[in-house]
Amino acid sequence: MTRAPIVVHRPSVSGGRRVTVHSHGRDEILGTAYSDHDLVVFLEGTGFADPDAILDDPQWVEWRGGPAHEFSAA
Repeated sequence: MTRAPIVVHRPSVSGGRRVTVHSHGRDEILGTAYSDHDLVVFLEGTGFADPDAILDDPQWVEWRGGPAHEFSAA
């Protein structure tokens, strides 16, 4: 794997972070997460069995443009 399949993008100016997943050769926007709970719900919806366990695993999740688990406005 050359990059993490899940990307949590930088916080927006209004708060929240866009979440994308790379699957089948393309990126799919899952939505905007405002908390770790939102992120877990998105990942469960895509079929991840235990998404809580991968949030801090850089092989699975890349946190861009801000600290991990921070969702407040930029």
